[in-house]
Amino acid sequence: MKPLDRLIEKAKAAPRHIVLAEGTDPRVLDAAVRAASDGIALPILVGDRAAIEAGLRERGANTGRFRLEDPAASSMRDRFASRYLDLRKAKGASEADAVAAITDPMGFAAMMVREGEADGMVGGAVATTAHTVRTALRIIGRADDAKLVSSFFLMMLCGPEHKKKGAFLFADCGLVVDPDADELAEIALTSARSCRSLTGVEPRVAMLSFSTMGSASHARIDKVVQAAAKVRAADPALAVDGELQFDAAFVPMVNEAKAPGSATRGEANVFVFPNLEAGNIGYKIAQRIGGAVAIGPVLQGLAKPANDLSRGCDANDVHAMIAITTVQAAEAQMASRSTPVMLADA
Repeated sequence: MKPLDRLIEKAKAAPRHIVLAEGTDPRVLDAAVRAASDGIALPILVGDRAAIEAGLRERGANTGRFRLEDPAASSMRDRFASRYLDLRKAKGASEADAVAAITDPMGFAAMMVREGEADGMVGGAVATTAHTVRTALRIIGRADDAKLVSSFFLMMLCGPEHKKKGAFLFADCGLVVDPDADELAEIALTSARSCRSLTGVEPRVAMLSFSTMGSASHARIDKVVQAAAKVRAADPALAVDGELQFDAAFVPMVNEAKAPGSATRGEANVFVFPNLEAGNIGYKIAQRIGGAVAIGPVLQGLAKPANDLSRGCDANDVHAMIAITTVQAAEAQMASRSTPVMLADA
């Protein structure tokens, strides 16, 4: 079974209420109808009610199967605005700011998650990553045990042209611009946990650079080496190598030549890039030239699941992100993790 199919089956086993902040977008509507039909989630569509209902009818869907929420007319609007003011008043928010935040479909969707009206949210098909993530941070907040909110792309190599097949995590390709050694280590540790949770496969982490095991010398390489050491100290059982060039992390024969005795042996499935510049370029090359299916950016470190989409996404990408968010929500609930939040300075 392909990795994406396994993920879909995992979501079907424990569907959750997932709120889609851009409910009038055609791609989101297509994915919502499919997700409801597949049984991977119970979609909640946010936006103009008349437009959403028309879109569902165009797709032959029964509008009664979906929960629709129009922020401009919802009975929850005043309660949500009051709650937002409670959360952000110390940061200087006014009543007008609260109303504006909740009237925004992204803010409304995030507050549904915070208030337990939904188990997770998906946005970003139209909105920028900055707006999606900022809203999630301000309203849902960081998990109490998270030092950092970061992201990854789930990269699927499943085509006949791919010599090596499987699911791989690329981090951080969407959020943390220039992590220091501590932040890079946190990204690696969190991504390893995400790999295990979403794919069911043990993570093998490669801390990427333009050098392999001392083949070059530079302060930027030192940062990666320090981060890898911090990861090993935090989780001695985790297979992690660093610093590695991508070919040494991905191709066993190259790994044997460049990094004999390495922990990953050229079979890494979690690739941690040294900065956002490298990560964003890397995932797009893998997607557009290499033919990988790129799902993300998936956020990690929030109190409850909230995920971003690339504005270049299609309905298949949205459908896959709904499945990921469902799995995240189900596993968090099954683990009975606490949900206190820490307000960010966003």
